[in-house]
Amino acid sequence: MLKAKRIACQLGGTNGAEIAEVALVLPLVFTLLLGIVWFGRAFNIYSTIQQAAQQGAITAARASCATCGTNPGFPAITTVDSAVAAVMQASNLNVNQIQPPGAPSLLACPQPAPSGVACTATAHNVMVCSNAWLNFTVPSQPPQCGTVVSFQYPFTFYFPGTSLNLQQVVLSAQAQSRMEN
Repeated sequence: MLKAKRIACQLGGTNGAEIAEVALVLPLVFTLLLGIVWFGRAFNIYSTIQQAAQQGAITAARASCATCGTNPGFPAITTVDSAVAAVMQASNLNVNQIQPPGAPSLLACPQPAPSGVACTATAHNVMVCSNAWLNFTVPSQPPQCGTVVSFQYPFTFYFPGTSLNLQQVVLSAQAQSRMEN
């Protein structure tokens, strides 16, 4: 009888409760930490592709010859592609994963600028649109013409045990810059 009381006392105690609590809480903590890491990486990639698009737009909008008079000679499309690729490669992003963006909805600059928006895709699927009217939503200001650079980049979550595991999200980047002679 004494032995049975001792066993009942040990089973009724809380000696193993800490192990059970850790077994329940630890997976949740690790899932939370893993989520922070992967969402942080997604934000880092988004920031990098936005910077790459901005650098591409700046390169496309700046004249390559400042002393050429009325025909300033804007850089070739390969120069813009190289500017975008340089920023992405600096963050170890694969430029071959760049996807073309959807159809741009841009307005052409009003006269006396050349008519029509000229959009060209680079070798890495970066869309460069020149002669775009950048401030058409503000009719009180004089029109500003420039370039718009846009593309998309895929990101895959590796988040085991959740519905986000191996889900692919396509991040979009778009930047614009005024033409300057």
